[in-house]
Amino acid sequence: MIRVENISKDLGEFFLKDVSINIGTGEYLMILGPTGAGKTILLETIAGIYPPDKGRVYLNGRDVTRLPPRKRNIGMVYQDYMLFPHLTVKKNIKYGLRSRNFGKQDVSRRIDELATLLGVSHLLHRHPGTLSGGEQQRIAIARALIMEPDVLLLDEPLSALDSETRTKLRKELRKIHALTSTTMIHVTHSFDEAFLLGSQMAIMNHGEIVQVGEPSEVFRKPNSPFTAEFLGVTNVFRGESKADNGIANISIHGLKFSSADKREGEVYFSIRPEDILVSLTPIESSARNSFQGEVRDISNAGVIVRITVDIGVPFVAAITRRSFLDMGLKQGMKVFLTFKAMDVHVF
Repeated sequence: MIRVENISKDLGEFFLKDVSINIGTGEYLMILGPTGAGKTILLETIAGIYPPDKGRVYLNGRDVTRLPPRKRNIGMVYQDYMLFPHLTVKKNIKYGLRSRNFGKQDVSRRIDELATLLGVSHLLHRHPGTLSGGEQQRIAIARALIMEPDVLLLDEPLSALDSETRTKLRKELRKIHALTSTTMIHVTHSFDEAFLLGSQMAIMNHGEIVQVGEPSEVFRKPNSPFTAEFLGVTNVFRGESKADNGIANISIHGLKFSSADKREGEVYFSIRPEDILVSLTPIESSARNSFQGEVRDISNAGVIVRITVDIGVPFVAAITRRSFLDMGLKQGMKVFLTFKAMDVHVF
């Protein structure tokens, strides 16, 4: 397990500010955030490349804050591979073992196992300059894994690759994690990677971790306007909330929204487009929120159609293409939006 306690590091343009996080053994943590948020510095501080200005780093209960990188048993893979161009693939993979006392047979066995796992057995005699980007990244991952690290740090390892290669390597990273149970921390800008690979996700901004949780939970329930905007959450509003008979009523521009979250005062709230039911007539249901509005915009994204409806404030709803065609929706039409109080997320 990794425990980061109140880590701060100031490198001028890039910095960390009182960062704390616990990462369980075998967990796959995805870290997302805008450029300059401090994602790479956090990895490099965990790895020991930068000593923190304050705070502590613990690995499996041991304080490693002042240990050099080579004594932490932490592997790191960067976006740009960082292979040795003058060495063959085989020598690149086994490079880290030069400081370990392994016999030749053991080294050969480990190289063969990893080369088979990553599908690069046929490349062992080649040099990095003759390989594709995806092949080079596989070699970089194999070089890190051969050390049997307690933690594998991945700094945007797929961002420089084409779409097809990214898809293949995502599957291979998921397979590697399942087979080795290595704790992984993976920096990315891709929401797809966060969902497909991560068991946990952390959002960073201005050198701080602003939210941590399961990817689906973070996407459904952002805890701040920044997180909601960064994740592309629509239907984010600010209003005044008052609790009444076990429910909260949030007022905004003369409208009242009911929420199961009973906190009071000035709040932000959001409703995900897929949680909104669109109909041509009022619907009889237990849902507490129902509003009539006018269709202002239609965005056809294939199987899903997103429509913007003005109910006094603009709302975006997502419906299936079949529902869209069945209702014959057009700009200017009147529709009803219905959603449950439990789907009004307050933060």
